[in-house]
Amino acid sequence: MNSTQLKQLLEAALFAHPQPLTAEQLQQLVLNAGETSLAAVKATLQELQHDYQERGIELVKVASGYRFQTRADLGQRLAGLWQEKPPRYSQALLETLALIVYRQPITRGEIEQIRGVSVSSSIMKTLQERGWIKVVGVKEVPGRPQLYATTAEFLDDFNLQTLDELPAIDVPEDERTAETAINERDLND
Repeated sequence: MNSTQLKQLLEAALFAHPQPLTAEQLQQLVLNAGETSLAAVKATLQELQHDYQERGIELVKVASGYRFQTRADLGQRLAGLWQEKPPRYSQALLETLALIVYRQPITRGEIEQIRGVSVSSSIMKTLQERGWIKVVGVKEVPGRPQLYATTAEFLDDFNLQTLDELPAIDVPEDERTAETAINERDLND
């Protein structure tokens, strides 16, 4: 398979598949059509990214692989193509999501303690149905509350490869001191 055919095959696979594909998955597809190394697949993906740099769509790498998507700066103009409106999320849901994202794994009780109000079951259900959070275990304390963390789908939906790409947040000094005391207390219990 020559480089033009490889590029066409990878481009077609990425357009046709509804989910992001990893370089390894694309290599398996290529292996069925003839042998090509993972390095060749990755180099071709970089060529495709370069080819689409000045177009209305772009090839991006997210947590679960590569995908084609519309350019972010065109989003507002394209939004009119769909009749249904995008979901609006409440302030409480966004605060809950932010706490899970930045402090994961975290229990519902810890979220409630930080926010100062109880977390609605519908908020947790919405975040789980959206595929942004999941239960990753239980905390080894009385009652064994569930621990929540983000998913790869969250990273994909927010165009992130890892959580390290999230913007840093400033935590006031008095809150850092209180958090350290809580963590030390938990360790001593």
